[in-house]
Amino acid sequence: MTRRLAQVAKKVGVSEATVSRVLNGKPGVSDATRRSVLTALDVLGYERPTQLRGERARLVGLVLPELQNPIFPAFAEVIGGALAQQGLTPVLCTQTKGGVSEADYVNLLLEQQVSGVVFAGGLFAQADARHDHYRHLAERKIPVVLINAPIDGLDFPCVSCDDAVAVEQAWRHLASLGHEKIGLVLGPSDHIPSRRKMEAARATARAAGHVLPEEFIEQSMFSLEGGQAAAARLLERGVTGIVCASDPLALGAIRAARRRGLGVPSDVSVVGFDDSAFMNCTEPPLSTVRQPIEAMGRAAVELLCAQIQGAQMHPGELLFEPELVVRGSTARPPAA
Repeated sequence: MTRRLAQVAKKVGVSEATVSRVLNGKPGVSDATRRSVLTALDVLGYERPTQLRGERARLVGLVLPELQNPIFPAFAEVIGGALAQQGLTPVLCTQTKGGVSEADYVNLLLEQQVSGVVFAGGLFAQADARHDHYRHLAERKIPVVLINAPIDGLDFPCVSCDDAVAVEQAWRHLASLGHEKIGLVLGPSDHIPSRRKMEAARATARAAGHVLPEEFIEQSMFSLEGGQAAAARLLERGVTGIVCASDPLALGAIRAARRRGLGVPSDVSVVGFDDSAFMNCTEPPLSTVRQPIEAMGRAAVELLCAQIQGAQMHPGELLFEPELVVRGSTARPPAA
């Protein structure tokens, strides 16, 4: 205790007696000094006294991996609106190539004394990425909610779309149209939702009495260019239907088909995932599996607010049911 008082006092430039008055909720300390002491306590990694834990700023970090994929601005809109209804202000943190890292954003948010953090996609979904900054949040007892994948070993609540159901819906849709050579375009090999989709595709194929060939599975970065390159390899192997792990990947697959002189859906059918903005305006309009963004975003905010208010949250994952949206990018395969 004495060491903590000395370190905080040195950090702020006040006496240990002043720090003690703040920590014990005693009067006689200015608001500015009081805030400085509490901030120093957070920065140095000390846990606040129980009676002061609810006095963090009414700010909530909203950390997104990018804004180019329309699904992330959609999440930001829903989550930001739901936070505002709770009297909380979102602090948007978006990663850019060569810019501020996710770990750096976490440090910045801690300096701002945020009440909690929502991660909608990010390094937690990559099994091989560094997760130290998440553990740092857990050690500091900062309320956190993850969207789209849980982290092994950390007790953060998580909100996800059911990847297994999503792939099963897309796969069965193509199979019902008569497609037998169905390929997958997924994210990187350490991406947890993509691993789930791969397992679900294999299980769905087995249930239909088939084996999903390894050469019908391609993995790439989540981008239109990545989807185009991956789909081009699948088309060389003769697939007539492609299930993609995101809408940008699906748009890349459509581009790959056209570069080979193939029609969509006359020669190749493509299914995306997310149903992000403007997918009904593409040419052809994209058949895709819709994530329930509104329900997932609001659930994430409810879980976060419950933690902020001191409720004991049990670690686990809420799985939300996706919905297949059939549009113009899928049809029967060409006759043999």
